[in-house]
Formats: sequence, structure tokens, C-alpha cells
Amino acid sequence: MSTQLSPSPACVHIGHYIGGRHQAGKGSTVPSFNPASGEVIGAVALADVHEVDVAVQSALVAFPAWSQTPPLKRARVMFRFKELLERDMDKLAATITREHGKVLSDAKGELMRGLEVVEYACGIPELLKGDHTEQVANGIDAWTMRQALGVCAGITPFNFPAMVPMWMFPMAIACGNTFVLKPSERDPSTALLFAALLTEAGLPDGVFNVVQGDKAAVDALLDHQDVRAISFVGSTPIAEYVYARGTSQGKRVQALGGAKNHMIVMPDADMDKTVDALIGAGYGAAGERCMAISVAVAVGEATANTLVKKLAPKVRALRIGDGMDDTIEMGPVVTSQHRDKITSYIDDGEAVGAELVVDGRGHRVTGCEKGFFLGGTLFDHVTSSMRIYKEEIFGPVLCVVRVPDFASALTLVDQHEYGNGTSIFTRDGHVAREFAHRVQVGMIGINIPIPVPMAFHSFGGWKKSLMGDHHAHGPEAVRFYTRQKAVTQRWLADNESAGAEFAMPTH
Repeated sequence: MSTQLSPSPACVHIGHYIGGRHQAGKGSTVPSFNPASGEVIGAVALADVHEVDVAVQSALVAFPAWSQTPPLKRARVMFRFKELLERDMDKLAATITREHGKVLSDAKGELMRGLEVVEYACGIPELLKGDHTEQVANGIDAWTMRQALGVCAGITPFNFPAMVPMWMFPMAIACGNTFVLKPSERDPSTALLFAALLTEAGLPDGVFNVVQGDKAAVDALLDHQDVRAISFVGSTPIAEYVYARGTSQGKRVQALGGAKNHMIVMPDADMDKTVDALIGAGYGAAGERCMAISVAVAVGEATANTLVKKLAPKVRALRIGDGMDDTIEMGPVVTSQHRDKITSYIDDGEAVGAELVVDGRGHRVTGCEKGFFLGGTLFDHVTSSMRIYKEEIFGPVLCVVRVPDFASALTLVDQHEYGNGTSIFTRDGHVAREFAHRVQVGMIGINIPIPVPMAFHSFGGWKKSLMGDHHAHGPEAVRFYTRQKAVTQRWLADNESAGAEFAMPTH
């Protein structure tokens, strides 16, 4: 049954994209919102098992021809897709901001980071090259090749409706697979724009499909016998669920989970540059990033005092409002329910004794009174036993933890259950090198607040931040979306006979 809410006059029906065509969807719908205004702007179709099967079958039918298309021709489609993304950058960014709430400059930045993966995929003829060894034994040559898996699927989160899908489908498709994308129902329209642009770029019907949906659609993809691989980004509990259910069905699964990213601030750090980095990394996109810095670890009391003194006025001064306004620094969070959840964390932190330096609760934006806004929040004297330290808040809440020395800071980071990203700000090269080599985290920044690798490297954390062996995009993506085949061959001359060989072959 459809959810009944008061829609805005611009409310639209948002369906699927299957077999090269938009499909309205036959089942129930859920509302999507403009987080800045609080208005319902869309009714999102929820795919049932049958509709997911139609999408998978469309991809399955398209796979043989696409997988046999020369990599150079697949690369040309990706290159044309890149050109179309650049042409429609403003339209795509506005769609992201309207449905997610992040500021336009951040939406464009997200698109650029995704576009870089498309650029990397354009090199697929080189990336798919195997290796060859002549004369591994007398008259015998050997080589390897990488071949596509089949139908692959992606399940992506609300916080990056463009970048995270583009971590997945460009490489999967360039490798010769076909793809079914299940985007977040909170900001579903970007995926449909991608589908239309891929069709315009010359991608054959059925190679890329979009199904909107909720848990029922996710389960249908996880259980479908014709889906060979699943890529997922989201919270750790759901990542663990996706990984367990998908692998139990014999699928290849990469499931990227949650994070609690620390920034260590050493006493010798340039404090003004550190504070600027923290403001962007902690409050950009309202903290709704898996690579956001949510914990600042100040080494020494003097460091902590200076850090908090410089941070507090900048947090209070954040320009908050509708992300469509290019003077705004931080937009709303994605839903009213998420705003309430973040507020409950702030309540809890205050109740257990953390010092609430800046309180973002109850923030109001003139002209957007019904929007899902929070102000920036800053806690000091946070301890490792507090929920606001241990759990991923996924909002504009920064916690300052005080430690006496570098060794304590390193131990604090290592003992956390998440290991996605971390950074250190220091002028000491030896300390930075020790940190990079010893810390038990997957992605490290040295005087870099958000250390997201470029497209030609791979993205992924450690511990409970990643389930599976393969990281996202870069060289790891080629390995994830293909499987290796090894060939050993011998050709005997017409007058030559090897005879029966009963021993294990050797050189």
C-alpha cells in the first residue's frame, strides 16, 4: 500500500529502468523528500521479487553478446558516457542536492570522484591484459586471461547516490559483465539519469538496469541464482547480513560497512590548518560520509585546549541551509528520522558527562522551517566508553578525545572495532611514518583529513568496515569483477608423439 503524505506540486513517480526502458513499477511506493524543505517530491516504486527477476533476466540475456564485445569497444562506450556526465554535470548535481540535501559544490565533487572511476574504466583494454610465458616446458606455452563473471549487482547507500554506484558499475560493465543497480530509495533519481546516459552512450539494452526497492529487493538480488556477484556499501550490520546471505548462495560479495574515523592531532601540528581540515571533514555533507572524521584525538592537554578553543567558533559559524544556495556550507540531514536519531546521540553524550561545547539541536533555517536541519555539534572530554565514541553517528557531531601521548592515540585507534580511515596531522615525518606503518586501519591520511584513494588505487577499510577480500574500484575492481583462467598448450608436429605420460607433469 502506498504511503499517503502531502506531496509537493512537483511530486513525481520514480520507477525502474529495465532492458533500456523506464518502467513504472507495479507495486507499492514510498515517499522521497527534499530534506531542505521537508516536502514530499517523489513516490518511489518498490520492486517485488518478480520485477527484480525481470531485471536480472534482462541482464542475463544481454551478457553473452556484451561479454564478447571487444574491450576497446566497451571502453569507447565508457568514454562517451564520461562526456555525457560532463555535459550534464549541473543537472546531476542539482538532482543529488534536491534529494540528498548536500550542498551543490559537494554534489559536483562527488560526481567528479565517480567520473574518475569512469575514466579509469576507459583503460580496460590494458587492465584486462593477462600474462604469457613461452616455453614453460619443452614445446609448451602458458598464459592467463581474465573473463567476466556474468550478472553483477550493486546495492548502494543514500549518502553518495552518484559516487558509490560509480565505484561499481563502470568497472563491472567495462570488464564485460552486465549489471543491476539497487540505489537507496531516499535519493533514487540519479541512478535513472545514469541509465539514460548509458543508453545514449551506446550501451546495449539490458547491460545496465535499475530497480528501486527496499529489503525485499535486496533479498531478491541476494537469493537470485543468476546474480554472480554483489557489491554493497552501507552500515556494518547490513553489510554483515549481505555478506552472509550472499556468500551462502555461492556469490562473490564485497560489503563495505561503517566507520568511526579518527584524526590524531599532534602537539606540533599547524593548528589553523588542522582546524580547517577538521571543519570540512567533520561537518561536510552534514557528517553523512563513511570517511568523515568524527573523532579528533588531541595529544596532550595543551593541544586539546587550543584545538577546542579554535574549533568552537568555527562550528558555531557554519553557514547552514538549503544546499541549492551556493553560499551554504552545510545542508540538512537526509530524513527527519535520521535527524531524530542524531539528536538522541547528542542527548546521550550530554547525559553521560561529555562536555557539550557546541549544541546543534533545534537548529532552524529561515524559509526552511520544515527541513531536516541540525547545527554542528562539538563534544569535548569524550571517553572510549561512551556511545558517542563507540558508535557511528553519521551526522554533524565531532568528538574530542584527550590522550597523553602518541602511543595512547595509536592504541585508541587500533582498539576500535571499525578500521575504515584515519589521519594524523603533524610536522614530524618519523611520527607520521610510524603511524602509517603501524595503525590497523585500511586508509591513512598524513595531513590529509579524508584519505579517499584516487580511482586508480582501491578503496576499502579493515576490521568491521569491510566484509570480503576485495576493495572497491582501482585494480581490485578488475579482480573482483572477473575471474582468472590459466591456459597451458602444446602442439605436436605431425610426425611427433609424446606417448602416454603417467607421472605428474613437470618441466
